[in-house]
Amino acid sequence: MEGQKESNNGNKLKLLCLHGFRTSGKFLQKQLSKWDPSIFAHFDMDFPDGIFPAGGKSDIEGIFPPPYFEWFQFNKEFTEYTNLEECVSYLTEYITSNGPFDGLLGFSQGATLSALLLGYQAQGKVLKEHPPMKLFVSISGSKFRDPSICEVAYKDTINDWLRLPSEELATAFHKPLIIRHPQGHTVPRLEETNIIICERIIRTPITSLD
Repeated sequence: MEGQKESNNGNKLKLLCLHGFRTSGKFLQKQLSKWDPSIFAHFDMDFPDGIFPAGGKSDIEGIFPPPYFEWFQFNKEFTEYTNLEECVSYLTEYITSNGPFDGLLGFSQGATLSALLLGYQAQGKVLKEHPPMKLFVSISGSKFRDPSICEVAYKDTINDWLRLPSEELATAFHKPLIIRHPQGHTVPRLEETNIIICERIIRTPITSLD
C-alpha cells in the first residue's frame, strides 16, 4: 500500500475497536456486521470489553444478550468522570501488550475514549513508545467537557458540546473524512458510494465517521 506500511498479520491493518456505553465488544461486532464484508478484508480487528460491568440498565437489553460493560462513568452534564484514568491506564497497557495497533475504531463512548487516547499520545502523555496511530474511525463520538482534558487532548476549547458533538470532535483532527448519515445514534448502514469512500479510510491518516 502506497505511503503506508500494514501490520504483519496477513498484511492487514490492526485496529482496536472500542464499544459503546453499557454494551460489549461482541455487540460492536454485530453493529459493524451491517457493513459490506469487503471493508473488513483490509483489517485485523480486536474487540475488547470495557473494564467495568454495566452499572445500570443497558439500551440493548432485550436486543442483544448480556453481559454489558462500560469504560468509565460520568455525570449527566458529561463534565465529571469516574474511573477514567484507570480506564486510560488499562487501555494503554492493553495496546502495549497486544499491539502494535495501526489505528482505533470506536462507537459512542468508545469513540470518545479513542479520540482521547490519540490526543494524549500526540501530546506524549501516553503510549510514548508505541508507533503513532495511522487511522481513527469515530462513530457518534464527542469531546470531553473537562477543560483540563481538553487542553491536552484537543488543544481547543469546547464552545457548545450539545451542538453536533460528532462534528465538533472531528475538528480536533487534521483533514478528517466525514460520512454523514440520517440513522441517528447507531452504527449506520453504508450505501455503495460510502463503501467506496470507506476504502479511502485505509489511505487516510485520521478518519471520522459521523
